[in-house]
Amino acid sequence: MTDVRPTNDADGVLHTLFRSDQGGHEQVVLCQDRESGLKAVIAIHSTALGNALGGTRFYPYASEEAAVQDALNLSRGMSYKNALAGLDHGGGKAVIIGDPSLIKTEELLLAYGRFVASLGGRYVTACDVGTYVQDMDVVARECRWTTGRSPENGGAGDSSVLTAFGVFQGMRAAAQTQWGEPTLRGRRVGVAGVGKVGHHLVEHLVEDGAEVVITDVRAEAVERVLARHPQVTAVTDADVLVRTPLDVYAPCALGGALDDATVAALTATVVCGAANNQLAHPGVEKDLADRGILYAPDYVVNAGGVIQVADELHGFDFDRAKAKATLIFDTTLAIFDRAKADGIPPAAAADRLAEQRMADARARATGAAAASVATER
Repeated sequence: MTDVRPTNDADGVLHTLFRSDQGGHEQVVLCQDRESGLKAVIAIHSTALGNALGGTRFYPYASEEAAVQDALNLSRGMSYKNALAGLDHGGGKAVIIGDPSLIKTEELLLAYGRFVASLGGRYVTACDVGTYVQDMDVVARECRWTTGRSPENGGAGDSSVLTAFGVFQGMRAAAQTQWGEPTLRGRRVGVAGVGKVGHHLVEHLVEDGAEVVITDVRAEAVERVLARHPQVTAVTDADVLVRTPLDVYAPCALGGALDDATVAALTATVVCGAANNQLAHPGVEKDLADRGILYAPDYVVNAGGVIQVADELHGFDFDRAKAKATLIFDTTLAIFDRAKADGIPPAAAADRLAEQRMADARARATGAAAASVATER
């Protein structure tokens, strides 16, 4: 007989899901298809503003528990990102467990699409780390709630284009706040990670007249940027980059880039980048503020991609999506103003604004439900 005695795992995934401040998720789905080898987690944090929207990450996690934890964290971040982007979508995220270079197949992606479809539209998926436009074309064959598809298949294509554009708008807002002008001209900007998003960001910075320094763990990514922009310089790794004299540091790789050691070593007075979950732990935002470093919250400035894929649901129009992504400049300025007025770090100010929008939506929904019941009576 299976032992079903309760445990006291205060640090486990279920504790996070049901009891901790990081919890509050509406639904978490564990997906398995033995024939294709699919193991996936779909996490829906909130549908207060509408059906949950967020990408699918394909990554070789160290454990299933680590995968669930990542899905929980990322989906919660999507609720906040979508709220501040002004989208009528809640937050969700999916992770597929495994090395995409080894196990990604058409059969696996189709099986994943069937699981997403089984949620009936509560979750809308898109690309993320390890998944690409061509993957979403396959998923869409089984699931109509798929965005980030190719233009040939009615989609918006590569969402990294507007992600980088939005980060650039956030960086302009940080420059306005820090130096009085919304431009990076004459400023030295260090970009850590010049892959899907980072190389587009470099394009905007060079065009704006910034001096750009880059690094990436992949030599071919660095070489591609240097071949196109000989004026850009490269350093060996992120540790060297953060110690290089900079005005702006732009983390554009994986999360956790801003830890205690990095913050202590930073020469830049502005941090604004595309990576998700940049703060390694709670309290880092205060450390940045104490050092006089202006932090543009990642989920605010990197929302251009989700704006792009959300627009796809209405028949994609690039100019319309770009116009909405341009507003990231105004949103970022508003967050800096709120932070200054309330005497709190920008990350806390962003959270408050996002939480207020979600709370207002829940209140409206509760009021509408109560009115409907009263009418029926």
